[in-house]
Amino acid sequence: MKAVVLQQNLEFRLENVETPQPEDSQIQVKIIASGFNPIDYQMTENGSERKLLHSPILGREFSGIVSAIGKNVTNFKIGDAVFCGSGSMGSNGTYAEYICIPEAIAEHKPENISFEEAAAIPSAGLTALQAFNRMKVSVTDSIFINGAAGGVGNILIKILIAKGFTNFTVTAGNVNSIKSLIAIGVKPKQIINYKREEVYDTAFSLNKNKKFDIVVDLVGNASAETAAKLLKINGFYIDITNFSTSESRDILFSKGATIHNISNYAYGLEKRYDYYKNGLKELSNLLENKLITPPAIAVIGDLNAETVKNALTILRENKTEGKKLIMQTGAKN
Repeated sequence: MKAVVLQQNLEFRLENVETPQPEDSQIQVKIIASGFNPIDYQMTENGSERKLLHSPILGREFSGIVSAIGKNVTNFKIGDAVFCGSGSMGSNGTYAEYICIPEAIAEHKPENISFEEAAAIPSAGLTALQAFNRMKVSVTDSIFINGAAGGVGNILIKILIAKGFTNFTVTAGNVNSIKSLIAIGVKPKQIINYKREEVYDTAFSLNKNKKFDIVVDLVGNASAETAAKLLKINGFYIDITNFSTSESRDILFSKGATIHNISNYAYGLEKRYDYYKNGLKELSNLLENKLITPPAIAVIGDLNAETVKNALTILRENKTEGKKLIMQTGAKN
């Protein structure tokens, strides 16, 4: 099969590699579309993230068609359309024509969305769903979302709105990102343009001069310090970035905050496959019942090294403008 392979010099190259074959409880999937995530470029730059590398073929989510099954597989047959957040649990990453994964982490693709849309959902969707479940939010709680226009923020906001939550304030940094948030139901008065407005004062004012019950940090670094300051004493801080600073940690400690670090990887590490299956099933139900919609996507190319390099550059420079980047990896037939 063809795959885009990360080289020793951290460059990418399209190569012919051996096609993986399914083990007894695995399915082989012909990948139709593959999603890009920030962790992909972080693995090429950050030593701690690079420890998560299990294959020189990157990519952690996909949609496709089952092309072979192991002898113990019961829930899928050849020809089924599936989507999956494979993480590091597959035979290889998703910048490839084929992948083998445990059947226990895959889910049937919702019929009312495209393969490209389905590939945009697993990583961001599972992260957003975990964040929502762990924050234990009530309808009276106030929520501040730091950096809401990315993939996780997009789905988290859709889940909040679908479940009747309206008391939230978000940040975004450009016109297109703001438009994307308005398009999914966020009111303009709930959005702070962090490049034009002072975030702390504006958010505090929008929340009736009160600190927030819950803060969701999707950005980290210096902005985490502002986000931490906006949290009330004993509030819930949902950290999806792992990019907190010593200052933000000190602020949260002084507030007696409850910190939830959100990680899909933890479940994969301990082979808690039910987390992936159940989460994708819940997301699939929300999509099929049209309670949420897929993220806006940008298909940026076919399976080749240039597509990968271009996508990772856009992610690194934070220029997705509210769209999930997708690679069309293979034909549907």
